[in-house]
Amino acid sequence: MARITFGLGTSHGPMLSIPAEYWADRVSADRENPQHFFQGKTYSFDQMVELQRGAGLAAQITPEVCRQRDARCQKAIRELGDFFEERRPDVAVVVGNDQMEVFNRDHVPAFALFWGDYVEGHPRTPEFLAKLNRGVARAEADRTPPVYTQYPCLPDLGRHMIERVVADGFDVAQLKRLSVGEIGVNSAPHAYGFVYRRLMRDKVVPHVPVFVNTFYPPNQPPAGRCFQFGRALARAVASWPSDWTVAVIASGGLTHFVVDESFDACVLEALQKGDAARLAALPENMFQSGTSEIKNWIVAAGMMAEAGLSMKLVDYVPCYRSEAGTGSAMGFARWA
Repeated sequence: MARITFGLGTSHGPMLSIPAEYWADRVSADRENPQHFFQGKTYSFDQMVELQRGAGLAAQITPEVCRQRDARCQKAIRELGDFFEERRPDVAVVVGNDQMEVFNRDHVPAFALFWGDYVEGHPRTPEFLAKLNRGVARAEADRTPPVYTQYPCLPDLGRHMIERVVADGFDVAQLKRLSVGEIGVNSAPHAYGFVYRRLMRDKVVPHVPVFVNTFYPPNQPPAGRCFQFGRALARAVASWPSDWTVAVIASGGLTHFVVDESFDACVLEALQKGDAARLAALPENMFQSGTSEIKNWIVAAGMMAEAGLSMKLVDYVPCYRSEAGTGSAMGFARWA
């Protein structure tokens, strides 16, 4: 039977893929955003500045601090990549989310599994990159291949997992080919591209992509449901007859586009303990915008709990870029 031997969790935000001196480039977009989610409510940029007054964030966005935190993030990514390479599995299950790169606003499944022969990676065109600010444009190189690439998948295992989780009470969508989303190509979403390029280092093992709708109401699965879905996925993997070693990788999170260190601490403690009840009790209004990607980690945590593996936090790095608290909290972990 197949055995889940380890798991990894990584953030994948653009700030991980650009030098620290470019982090502030995103602040102009932060200012224009009328809805910053923070602790269950929404605020304008100016309201966030006022709310964070006295929090000492000016000291968190100095060039020196940003460089130090960027260095910690890069070190953690290298450690996860080394860990993957040293224990290179036969198969991987990659849990991520889509941001209208594959699906569209007319059709977003709560859960979906891919069971085609491969997913495609397309290099970004100069026209597409020209629409982005320089920081995000530079980040695209970390999440998309320089040439057209076919990343190998596992149709038989993917179908088996679909059938087993359906029998286990989860009505998942299925994909044999990625559709063309709002970016105009059927490319693997950035949540997966970051894993392929930075953790697998372009040596992608055969894998099953799992999609979780973290971003888009009204059918976002709650945290408790995500944990139980992870358990079902692990049972599906364990029932596969081939003697394969399997890695699980969660991509996304932690809190962003406003950093909330207290919520991250609560989530990480529950993940480290595999505390399903505590994760299920987290308020759903906290899982909005980019912060919702924590649910990819919760799915992975359910798989790890079913497999009897424990989480070790490699690093947690709150990367601020403005006095409004905007930025991304970066998390890196492994289960073994």
